Amino acid sequence: MTKPKEKKKEKISVATEIDRIEERRSLCQDSLDKAEYRRRRGQLSEKDRKVLDEEVTIITERIQKYERELEVLRSENRRNMMLSVALLVLLALFYYAFIA
Repeated sequence: MTKPKEKKKEKISVATEIDRIEERRSLCQDSLDKAEYRRRRGQLSEKDRKVLDEEVTIITERIQKYERELEVLRSENRRNMMLSVALLVLLALFYYAFIA
C-alpha cells in the first residue's frame, strides 16, 4: 500500500507572496465592483438581492483577510530588509576596520 504524497511546501520569497496576495485581492475587488454594479442596476427579486448581498459580504470579508495578510507580510518584508541593511553595515565596518 502506498502512502499519499505529501505536499511539499514551496519555498517562495516574501515579495512573491505579497504579489500573489495582491493579485488575489485585486480579483476580489473586481468581483466586488461587478456585484455592486449589479445591485445598483436594480430590477432584482428579493431572493436575488439577498443572494447578491451575501456574495458582497463574502467578498468583502475575503478582501479584508487579504489586507491583513498583506500587512503581516509587509512588516516581515521590512524586518528582513532591516536585517539585510544591518548585515551590510556590519560587513562594511569589518572590511574598513580590518582590511582597508
